[in-house]
Amino acid sequence: MSYPEPSFTLGVEEEYLLVDCETLDLVAAPESLMADCAAELAGQVSPEFLQCQIEVGTQVCQTVAEAGRDLAHLRSVIARIAGNYGMAPLAVSCHPFADWHKQHFTDKERYRELERDLGGVARRMLICGMHVHVGIDDDETRIDLMAQFPYFLPHLLALSTSSPFWKGDDTGLNSYRLTVFDNLPRTGLPPRFSSWSEYRRSVQIIIDTGLIEDCTKIWWDLRPSDRFPTLESRICDVSPRLDDTLAIVALTQSIMHMLWRLRTRNQRWRIHDRFLVGENRWRAQRYGVSNGLIDFGKGTVEDFADLLEELIELVREDAIELGCWAEVQAVRRIVEDGTSADRQRSVYATAVAGGASTKEAHREVVRSLIAEFSTGLEAHRNAELVTG
Repeated sequence: MSYPEPSFTLGVEEEYLLVDCETLDLVAAPESLMADCAAELAGQVSPEFLQCQIEVGTQVCQTVAEAGRDLAHLRSVIARIAGNYGMAPLAVSCHPFADWHKQHFTDKERYRELERDLGGVARRMLICGMHVHVGIDDDETRIDLMAQFPYFLPHLLALSTSSPFWKGDDTGLNSYRLTVFDNLPRTGLPPRFSSWSEYRRSVQIIIDTGLIEDCTKIWWDLRPSDRFPTLESRICDVSPRLDDTLAIVALTQSIMHMLWRLRTRNQRWRIHDRFLVGENRWRAQRYGVSNGLIDFGKGTVEDFADLLEELIELVREDAIELGCWAEVQAVRRIVEDGTSADRQRSVYATAVAGGASTKEAHREVVRSLIAEFSTGLEAHRNAELVTG
């Protein structure tokens, strides 16, 4: 049987937090700041649920390199304009010491409706995520890959973890963001559907009741986009370093291509029970890359670095074809250096060991996140100048 080849285009969305450059506390974005951003980034920037958040999204990109150039531009503009207001953006999933009680909602009907619908659960949503859209044009192919891809979601989460602190406490988790997000309805690992029509019938029941107006209110870790012909991975924390973001984006795109390649050969990735994948999801949420995931074939917990090497080799052919082999191999650096959660804990421990108070140590963590936001942007901007 012949299958149409998907476009495998990319779109990346990142959510940022805004802090005051002096106090390093979260601060609401004034309307004029949002207007300045919109003037330079028309259609690629928007307010988020809380006034201290801002969201950006790339254009439709053909390659990871193109997405990198776009994200470097978006980050650069946001950082420059925020700086004009005495603010700085953080690409991180939780602020180390902010109190969600003190934050204010963006005055927008969509967000007022969320607050009314979700109550206290919504008020705790002081979290940011990173979403990766991969162009899978055919509906049936999209739903078929959606059934197979969840096996890899814990791997991607582990690499992205950036939220160990909450309200000044070390939670013991590498991704506390996911703990907060999982309190929402219609979250977590996606259910399995046998066809596109079954998926549409199921979600239409909820839409027809008036409980949600469309599928954008479905927040699974992986979902078909309601606006684009894409499969959207939503499980990842935001990565402070752009190079880490692009490595995760490349791995996501390559896994999708690998699953499609198997499909063209009448092969499939084995679909494991959500209970088992959920256990790996928890391990990634708790430990990041430091304590291994379950190899379901062996029935043992294996070192994450070893599992990652197997995954890199598995998608080698696909990454080379997509032109992102270098970025895929860069995921090794995340394991070697530690995730953002690991680095944040290291900065905090070093500050305390040097005599800093708990409060000041947390502020050192924020300073490190401000610095990492712009790490690597120059190289990607230069690449844009060379190619453009």
